[in-house]
Amino acid sequence: MILQEQLTAWMNILLAYDNASRGKRGHAPAAEFEMLLADHLLEIQSELEEKRYQPGKYHSFYIHEPKKRLISAAPFRDRVVHHALCSITTPIFEKQFIPASYANRVGKGTHRALNECQRLTRQYKYCLQCDVVQFFPSIDHVLLRAALQDMLPDDSVMWLVDKILESGQGVLSEEYNMVYFPGDDLFALNRPRGLPIGNLTSQWWANCYLNQLDQFVKRELGCRAYLRYVDDFLLFANDKQTLWKWRKGIIERSGSLRLTIHEERAIPRPVTDGIRFLGFVAYPEKRLLKREKGIAYQRKLKHLLNTASEETIQASVQGWINHLRYGDTWGLRKAILEKAGLLGESYA
Repeated sequence: MILQEQLTAWMNILLAYDNASRGKRGHAPAAEFEMLLADHLLEIQSELEEKRYQPGKYHSFYIHEPKKRLISAAPFRDRVVHHALCSITTPIFEKQFIPASYANRVGKGTHRALNECQRLTRQYKYCLQCDVVQFFPSIDHVLLRAALQDMLPDDSVMWLVDKILESGQGVLSEEYNMVYFPGDDLFALNRPRGLPIGNLTSQWWANCYLNQLDQFVKRELGCRAYLRYVDDFLLFANDKQTLWKWRKGIIERSGSLRLTIHEERAIPRPVTDGIRFLGFVAYPEKRLLKREKGIAYQRKLKHLLNTASEETIQASVQGWINHLRYGDTWGLRKAILEKAGLLGESYA
């Protein structure tokens, strides 16, 4: 069955709604959609079958944790369409990803990425850590579309890919500082770029975009000890010379994807210095929370104690503790809870 037929199958549309509404049914957009559920789903199915679906406008807002980012939320019906598309394409992409890619994948995630990071610090002496400058705003639509088309078995849903890409064009334009690459002319400024942070499709397509870099690191550089979480990636070796050589190759390959690396931060360092990764600092024998993360949560908790209900406070503290359990943080947890007067509470 070609992808277009799978996309418009009723069971796929129904499953897409179920996934899009999970945890959202108490929110107004999902509740309004559910009031005329069958009508809305039949309309979406018809629009996808006839290829006349048109995305709505994004609602954008800033968040400030872990850093300031512009989040663009699509209308609820568009999120149903995103889930429908991802449900049929994700299994295809998964087969082509390397195991060392950890973001937004079933059976992966932050905590397993942290475990792998620490495992590698115990096997290797040095680490090269790289991250991409303005990653989501920088993703080039022409190059992304080519990567997706190459990964999919047929092009029957590329019309929908194009619609979603076009709907996000310019959403992050103010977040992007123009970079010119070799061979560019002044018209390069007008190249469509950027994936809205908040779309399910953006998460998967970002992985597809950087899958090209993953394959380069593993196949051409021959790096055996590598892992990536979104645009933050680590390469390990037992000598700095190898990492410096790999660094040069990564910078060149990233440029071919119209991406730039924070070169001033991409310096081979001993693993004993600690690797700042996913909110923690990983050492061979321990894993600590980043200092700024502890300070930020103390501020948040102080605000909650003055403004929020007991239920909200308890949920926040429990979620924070569950995350911190993945590091050597008992002393930190005790100190912060004691300072807030919550040490005697029943937090496991």
